[in-house]
Amino acid sequence: MSGKILVIDEGTTSTRVMLFDGDGTCLGSAQKPLTQHYPAPGLVEHDGEEIWTLTLACAQEMVARAGGPQEIAAIGITNQRETVVFWDRSTGKPLAPAIVWQDRRTADLCQSLKDQGHETMVQAKTGLLLDPYFSGSKMGWALRHWQQLKEAGDRLAVGTIESYLVYRLTGGAHISDATNASRTALMSIGSSGWDDGLCELFGVPQSILPQIVDCAGQLGLTKADLFGRPIPICGMAGDQQAATIGQACLMPGQTKATFGTGAFVLTQTGRSLPHSRNRLLATIAWQLDGVRHYALEGSVFVAGSLMQWLRDDLGLIEKAADSESLARSVVDNGGVYLVPALSGLGAPHWQPHARGAIHGLSFSAKKAHVVRAALEAMAHQTHDLKTAFAADGADWAEVRIDGGMVANDWMAQDLADILAIDVERPSFIETTALGAAMLAAVGAGLYPSLAEASVMRGKVERFAPAMPREVRQTRLAGWAEALKRVLA
Repeated sequence: MSGKILVIDEGTTSTRVMLFDGDGTCLGSAQKPLTQHYPAPGLVEHDGEEIWTLTLACAQEMVARAGGPQEIAAIGITNQRETVVFWDRSTGKPLAPAIVWQDRRTADLCQSLKDQGHETMVQAKTGLLLDPYFSGSKMGWALRHWQQLKEAGDRLAVGTIESYLVYRLTGGAHISDATNASRTALMSIGSSGWDDGLCELFGVPQSILPQIVDCAGQLGLTKADLFGRPIPICGMAGDQQAATIGQACLMPGQTKATFGTGAFVLTQTGRSLPHSRNRLLATIAWQLDGVRHYALEGSVFVAGSLMQWLRDDLGLIEKAADSESLARSVVDNGGVYLVPALSGLGAPHWQPHARGAIHGLSFSAKKAHVVRAALEAMAHQTHDLKTAFAADGADWAEVRIDGGMVANDWMAQDLADILAIDVERPSFIETTALGAAMLAAVGAGLYPSLAEASVMRGKVERFAPAMPREVRQTRLAGWAEALKRVLA
């Protein structure tokens, strides 16, 4: 059998399947856009059947590109975390819309639970905060409000995206890897399974939830009729944990920042479970052979989606790549600051009701200033996270960046300037898919460990800080003022 690895990368705005050789070389990819549904302000949904149909089509295309299923040693899966799918065990078909991680419909419920004093317990058990971002409140809301789920009875299965995809691929295996399970707020990350008290708090019966498993190993076999013969599924992780692995952040203290739809920073803490006092999250980085490694995480809800908004809804750019030339066309931001709270504010503020704002506009402000301010917001938000990480005893010596946005050299340099540390960018920036490939390679026995598999990462480029101190301080002061107005 060949050593090729098929990776399913189920994102927020697209479905993609990539083909890797055993040395980490990307041999090809198939990608299709995923429809976003916004039934009301603050509500974001996906169609689970569309996710499955697109995934299968892209996977079959890449299996053919590989030369047939006999050329595929293993499948790895990585996914948008916290998004919840509800499906029928007998058919695998969704029974309701998938509630996306960006969805805010449970903001009032989460606030009510906070007011009742539950957040301290939730954070102690899960490493998470009470916020609509996480899956548990979404599950509980749907079980209370959607009649078709009440009527499904024993036929109902619930899980995050990777769980749903495995169910469809295998024809019935109901599992979730530890990284995705740790994002539901239903699992105590210091123990092995779902937590009775948390499930009761959110109103989610454990009988509908998947079995929690390792991130690598023999996790299941695809149905023979999908690709011509069964292919083993050997690796799974949520997208941010997969990117951490793909960036080879395998030692405590190493940090990665992914700029995709949102922006997510993880600092690896090894087998030590972190406890944040600055509203960061503790999460499972990976689990192998039942042994967990942890990370401290800061989540920003809006990053690449801001560029999409500037392009599709405001018409300020024709394509995302235009943002770099516009940013370079002006000497500074002209006093304009953009706070991208279009889906509320994530870490370290956690204000789900906050709304975005453009601060400092005058008649001298041009389109380029607004676009530059949008790019600068990436560094500003990341600096807020760096401050919180440092206060929790996990300051960054450097940061490894990835995701679609970091192809922008101007933004990569701006990050280094505002953070005042070196920024490292791999030549292959799709590290989320690469991390899933590394897990699958270990699970299939192609490499004995993640450390050995890290040779798949390839070459890197470094950006060193070069901004004068007074310019940096002026930028950060302007951001602080704009942020204060939004938080007020």
